[in-house]
Amino acid sequence: MNEQTRMDYIKYRFEKAYESLNDAKLLAQNKRWNSCVNRLYYAAFYSVIALLLTDNYDGLTHDGTRSQFNLKYIKDGKIDKEFGKLYSKLFDWRQKGDYGDLFDFTEEQVSPLINPTEKLLIEIQKRIIISTEE
Repeated sequence: MNEQTRMDYIKYRFEKAYESLNDAKLLAQNKRWNSCVNRLYYAAFYSVIALLLTDNYDGLTHDGTRSQFNLKYIKDGKIDKEFGKLYSKLFDWRQKGDYGDLFDFTEEQVSPLINPTEKLLIEIQKRIIISTEE
């Protein structure tokens, strides 16, 4: 992909990240906790994809995205390990909430994940701005 297309895709993915975060907040207000987890995961996923694209990684699966994020940013200390734990938790919980039978998340489980997910997006956005200006 050419540079302009890559930059457009990064911007698009990051816009989708914030859209998903806003959807998660609306779902939380309506106490739709499984759907809220799904949207929190996708907010994180889209932002991580955007970050990986700044380093020319693309075409990754969900599991591949998680692996590359942990390898390239968490393990190397570029991003705090707590964000790596958060992303992995959202990954696992999204699977459980979307595909687990007879399972429902509670407000006590999900509500504490909203602000940290927003902080993850902010942290990644700082890195994307720095990366795209260089």
